[in-house]
Amino acid sequence: MRPCTPRPHRRRTFAATTLVVAGLTAGALPAISGPAGASEIPRQARQAAPEELKEVFFVGNNWEGTADVIKSRGDYAKIGRIDMIPDKKERLREIYLNPVKLAFFLGIRLGPGEGHDQYVDDMYTTNDGKSVVASRPSFADVVSIDVNSGKINWRFPVSGFRSDHMAVTPDGTQVAVSSSISNTVHVLDMATGKEAGSFKTGDKPHENVYTDGGKYLWNMAIGEVNTDMDAPWQDFTKGDRRITVADAKTFEVKKIIDMRERLDAFGRKDLSDALRPVAFTPDESTMYFQVSFFNGFVEYDVQNDKITRVKTLPKNPDTSDERTTYVNDSRHHGMSMSPGGDKLCIAGTMDDYVSVVNRETLQEGPLVTASKPYWATVSGDGKHCVVSESGSDQVTAIDFSTGKKVLSIPVGDHPQRVRLGHVPADWTGPATS
Repeated sequence: MRPCTPRPHRRRTFAATTLVVAGLTAGALPAISGPAGASEIPRQARQAAPEELKEVFFVGNNWEGTADVIKSRGDYAKIGRIDMIPDKKERLREIYLNPVKLAFFLGIRLGPGEGHDQYVDDMYTTNDGKSVVASRPSFADVVSIDVNSGKINWRFPVSGFRSDHMAVTPDGTQVAVSSSISNTVHVLDMATGKEAGSFKTGDKPHENVYTDGGKYLWNMAIGEVNTDMDAPWQDFTKGDRRITVADAKTFEVKKIIDMRERLDAFGRKDLSDALRPVAFTPDESTMYFQVSFFNGFVEYDVQNDKITRVKTLPKNPDTSDERTTYVNDSRHHGMSMSPGGDKLCIAGTMDDYVSVVNRETLQEGPLVTASKPYWATVSGDGKHCVVSESGSDQVTAIDFSTGKKVLSIPVGDHPQRVRLGHVPADWTGPATS
């Protein structure tokens, strides 16, 4: 079966500099669990917007430095666009006058940026819908931008030289951001940008997820992904990859989960332990995650701390098995879960398809052709899986019930993260745009 249209894949050409931070030691800690609520989409984004606000999607166009704002359901029509790098000249001047910053800036361009600068990665709006907070990898910072004026409210430079994935607390007051080179997660006040606290992680912290109603913050470290040392026997070169679970108020590390041990115990020593996107069930009892190089995903029992199933998804016959051709080691990158917890939506990044999987049987549905799908989330009404197609600069909605494509909407250059948010009810874009 030929699931999708062939597309040429680019080989990485640059080995980014890695700063090694002393690892945390795992201890014998009780299992962390709690009430329902963990999700790729924060709880405050799922609530109905007040009358003066409207729910929208923010689509981060990573290489372009813009965010397209589109409807969160229905026809997903474009509402407006925000320039996420209004201070570009100032930032570039600062970078080019500092040889160390310049080295990392160019390293990001030639490594994870695939020859492009990474201007906008992750985004969340404030509760009042007046501002959008975004991480900007190439500028190594987090900024808050006024959605009406397009001007920067505050800027927080992360430790190290690159910012990455974020997560917002269920009450929308704080945002966590991974600093992927300093192996640190910073937690910031959404209104002021002031740091509330931080904690250390494994090498190259990536995904962040709040659980237990915001009591804990999970961080997944993916290790080094920008070298060509991708053969299984070279796995030791990838660094310290782990899940770090921290108390969201004190920022004390409560638990460290080494998936290498769990994968080995399940009999899958062949799989990488570098966790990519994750999705929790509504009751937080089970977590699903993708790993580097693998066309599929893993099911993890949170309460009993063990892997229970591994699902291998179809390969695109036009996708090479040569690991060095996978962008940032990601064979599949992007997953979300239907609000009822019965379906998983999987972005088969290098295999150029998206599929909705039955969570009970793990049977995949139709393979919907998509060009380098990079992220998967859930529509505002919960009916659709919404994916960013970074290879064709569009966002595509797929019906959870049928697994079939609904429609696609053109956006900017190289869309990655897609997040639910809010803007004023009459908003159509910044006054300066």
